[in-house]
Amino acid sequence: MPILAIDHILLTMPPGREADARKFYGEALGLAEIDKPKALERRGGCWFQRGSVVVHLGVEADFRPARKAHPAFLVDDLAALRAVLIAASHRVTEDAPIEGYARFFVDDPFGNRIELMQVL
Repeated sequence: MPILAIDHILLTMPPGREADARKFYGEALGLAEIDKPKALERRGGCWFQRGSVVVHLGVEADFRPARKAHPAFLVDDLAALRAVLIAASHRVTEDAPIEGYARFFVDDPFGNRIELMQVL
């Protein structure tokens, strides 16, 4: 029984910061917010999707950002996304090059590390 795919990734966020999540994941990264199941709505957080990419932001009372572990999202126009993020005052950081990719890191509003990559 092999694993077939990743259904979603879950990142955590502090309580009451859904508006910040919407601004970053929705507006800056271009993911559409999707409805959470009714049974989970009271927990807070929000879910986003674009195609097969699904990101769940879950509230964690004792929140600590993921500084090393991170999702890596493939994009089709890394330069344009970099400009959007910088214009929105998000700090973009470079890392060692990986053959076949252009890439950089950005922190979400909660300090979680996000990698953005484009195939060259």
